[in-house]
Amino acid sequence: MSASQPVNRPLFVATILAGSFLLFLIQPMVARMALPKLGGAPNVWNSAMLVYQALLLAGYAYAHRLSRLPQKRQATIHLSLLALAALTLPITIANLPPPSPGSEVWWVPLLFFASIGPVFFLVSAQAPLMQRWYAAHPDAGEPWALYAASNLGSFAGLIAYPLVAEPLLRLHAQSVMWSLGYGALIVLIFFAARARWRAGPAAAEVASEPAEPISKKRFLHWVLLAAVPSGLLLSTTTHLTTDIFAMPLLWVIPLAVYLLSFVVAFSERRTLSDLLTVAAPTVLLLSGAMAMTSRGAGLLALAVGSIGLLFIVSVALHARMYALRPAPAQLTLFYLAMSVGGALGGVFTALIAPLVFDWVWEHPLLVLATAVLIPLPALYDWRKSPGLDPGVARIAAGVGFLVVLILTYWLWQVALVPEQAFIRGILTIVLSLIGLLMVPWRWLFVLTLLLQMLAQGGYDTLRTSLEGARSRSYFGIYTVRDYPERELRTIAHGTTLHGQQSTNPALRREPMSYYGPTSGAALGLAQAQAFYGKGANVGVVGLGAGTLACSKLPGDNWSFFEIDPTVLRYSRDGTFTFVRDCAPDAKVVIGDARIELARMSGASFDILAVDAFSSDAIPLHLLTDEAFGVYFDTLTPRGLLLVHISNRFIELEPVLAAIAKKRGLAFAKRDDIPTDQTGLTASTWVALSRDAAIIAALGKARPDVPWAPLMAPSVRVWTDDHASILPAVRWDNMLKAPQ
Repeated sequence: MSASQPVNRPLFVATILAGSFLLFLIQPMVARMALPKLGGAPNVWNSAMLVYQALLLAGYAYAHRLSRLPQKRQATIHLSLLALAALTLPITIANLPPPSPGSEVWWVPLLFFASIGPVFFLVSAQAPLMQRWYAAHPDAGEPWALYAASNLGSFAGLIAYPLVAEPLLRLHAQSVMWSLGYGALIVLIFFAARARWRAGPAAAEVASEPAEPISKKRFLHWVLLAAVPSGLLLSTTTHLTTDIFAMPLLWVIPLAVYLLSFVVAFSERRTLSDLLTVAAPTVLLLSGAMAMTSRGAGLLALAVGSIGLLFIVSVALHARMYALRPAPAQLTLFYLAMSVGGALGGVFTALIAPLVFDWVWEHPLLVLATAVLIPLPALYDWRKSPGLDPGVARIAAGVGFLVVLILTYWLWQVALVPEQAFIRGILTIVLSLIGLLMVPWRWLFVLTLLLQMLAQGGYDTLRTSLEGARSRSYFGIYTVRDYPERELRTIAHGTTLHGQQSTNPALRREPMSYYGPTSGAALGLAQAQAFYGKGANVGVVGLGAGTLACSKLPGDNWSFFEIDPTVLRYSRDGTFTFVRDCAPDAKVVIGDARIELARMSGASFDILAVDAFSSDAIPLHLLTDEAFGVYFDTLTPRGLLLVHISNRFIELEPVLAAIAKKRGLAFAKRDDIPTDQTGLTASTWVALSRDAAIIAALGKARPDVPWAPLMAPSVRVWTDDHASILPAVRWDNMLKAPQ
């Protein structure tokens, strides 16, 4: 290629930006499309991310292999495959049979592979391939800054989805627009290929000297530096989507900051990257110390701390990768190692960890791995101070670590005592400062971080695991705790109470938590025979501890719908006895309730209670207009629907009011705030029916317990094709601790 021909940098930047924008726009879009099939369990997004990482690895491997061919052959093959993949557009979800219980961990990735595999694979290859083509010009210079541009495009695609695409466009329109963007990308790649058409084999054009050899050790180092941030990305996402809401907005925040870390780390201007690398050990000691805490989650401060930790340590680790980058001739091998690491981090977090651990132990393990790998800037090495004897430095370190042991013991004593929050904060800061003095000895630095983790609640988390109180499944983490002094047993999903039962035999049939005698569920179910006669048919979506079973009236026919076999096991093995004591003949259907209800014949139930939660999050696909269509298809014409909408972070009343208005339903709301707090929890239930007389009768059945109208309806009805939760977020509650 003649050096007189233009480098065309803007063309290659535009091509990379466009491809990366499309690549990361499709991720939340397809996950949103799949919600009606998959529900809102955090592992659904982790499974989706695993597929994306695997396809990204395949795309980078394809780019690496393709780059060894002559330039014309590269362009011909790549453009031909892009055109062939266009036949799979517009994007839709593959029509696979529903998964059998327990097979979700394999079925979900298969669904995503079948839905977007070809286009995602080819678009993922464009970033390294376009950089390779760009570097084929003798005057192009180093291409690494184009990778920063690639991640900037990825970040823009992610942010555009929840802020622009999801609120403004229906899913079909989103898919059509993405297809048009794909066509524009092919045009850009064509012009990029044309700009390098006369180049010989790319490897020969990048530099005159031979490609440097890459040792296995160096390749493995790249892989590890990429794997740890990738795993942290998924473990951070798990917390957010478990305890707030299963929605693309929260899926994309950790991924967005992860991508921004590449923008900073691969920038030609190193100032910000260097500053964040210097700050990383401090942030690791302050925020990483909370990585083993399993109680008191849900605070916005903790969420922001987790995301900040992810961003800063990702910048530090990716900046280390950048510092170890090879010559441009080995560009595609470098990106291949990066994608191998990303995929390994995803496999560990999304596949291995849920099978091996009973809690999210992958998160603190990855934080500790970060402490092992993170660059420790030389400015922390006070051993090199003028006139300081090495022996004195070692003695000082030993004394410092002894102080760490004493202070962590003190911190452990006060960490779970709310009244000691100020002392806890002071101890955390002091320990972090001492931890920075341990930086010259990495193993002491790591050990100080581990001790802080244990003191900040990690010991309690570890003890709960050793006691066998936890179970983990694809759908979440469940913790069963006994409180003998209160004669109480509780079950929590994530950090949210999902039910409790008295261990006193005389009281074990008494409904507790959200299902007390004045709750909306109890009031509605108590009228089953008054409204529909003896032998009323009642369905309950969500089993939990099985508390609602003790609202069953003699002679009625009950059915439970539960997605997770682990939850059912608690009722069958005697951990909770509500079902065995009060509804032993109840039918239990395992599977996604919406899918299972859609399979049933019409008018199957007189009353249907929807009480499905994933930690504090209500799965979005159970709150759309189509979902309510399924519910009312299974109800008799005068049937009663009860929906539990208690939620700290999302205001769901306007959502249900909009659906009720569209469908012409009568409705009422019961806010239950028990005056006797022993074993009872505040709750909000909404009753809906096609027959206004049923709702009126429900209000008159207990004049002493008032029902109220719902808030004004939201402007737009949530549908499978179009739902935006931004207007419903309770931003003020994000700042409050859970009650």
